[in-house]
Amino acid sequence: MSIIKAKDLVHEYIRRDEDGNVKMIQTAINHVDMDIEEGSFVAVLGHNGSGKSTFAKHINVLLSPTEGTVWVDGKDTSNPLFTYPIRRTAGMVFQNPDNQIIASVVEEDVGFGPENIGVPTDEIWTRVEESLKSVGMIKYRTHSPNKLSGGQKQRVAIAGVMAMEPKCIILDEPTAMLDPNGRKEVLAAVHELNKKKGVTVILITHYMEEVVDCDRVFVMDSGKLVMQGTPKEVFSKVEELKEHRLDVPQITLLAHELKEAGLDIPEGILTREELVEALCRLS
Repeated sequence: MSIIKAKDLVHEYIRRDEDGNVKMIQTAINHVDMDIEEGSFVAVLGHNGSGKSTFAKHINVLLSPTEGTVWVDGKDTSNPLFTYPIRRTAGMVFQNPDNQIIASVVEEDVGFGPENIGVPTDEIWTRVEESLKSVGMIKYRTHSPNKLSGGQKQRVAIAGVMAMEPKCIILDEPTAMLDPNGRKEVLAAVHELNKKKGVTVILITHYMEEVVDCDRVFVMDSGKLVMQGTPKEVFSKVEELKEHRLDVPQITLLAHELKEAGLDIPEGILTREELVEALCRLS
């Protein structure tokens, strides 16, 4: 069952002059169809300007379609009556956690969202504790967010969204500002939520290594959906990805170059273990 469905989605950014006349129209999303299954972990890839972040903002009703339709949990995002329930269904985690953390104490920040949607006080604190535990931040509940690392702040931001108990979390390049350890922390926490709680995760990223363990990958370029499939299916098309100005995981690239050099190994290798196994079969 689809929790997110886009049909013929178009989004245009319109720039006007001082008199209100249209100066420029930029098509950020160009007739995109997309289905995301409930409980899945999917990645949306694309270089800067591909339309992936614009698409993410439609899921949380931060933007409305110029044409076409987006449904979230069966609700049309263009209907203002559904804006509030859709935002409860789909929580957004942004690139910079400092833009999302507002309180001076971690537990108060995590409780801010549930409080604003009318959750009773006793239940708020239960949710805060469970959410902080789920992202491995419970021991920092009384700390100031200002004293946390980038990865820790991002996990607090995720906990704040989780405390609202959404069915779906959209992460818009959540690791772009983090060091490698911070990136691993955040991705591990998100995968745990997906596996243990069945939360649908939509990861917007340009780091190829982050999508190896996803269920499905969507690739956007110039506002269009140009590729989709499992990570193995998508990353087996190295040359096509290069045409869309995207890289592939380093292990996948190495395997591709070895195959180009004449070794009989399969395309779409994603991990070091898969490459070692393929090479061992040759001996």
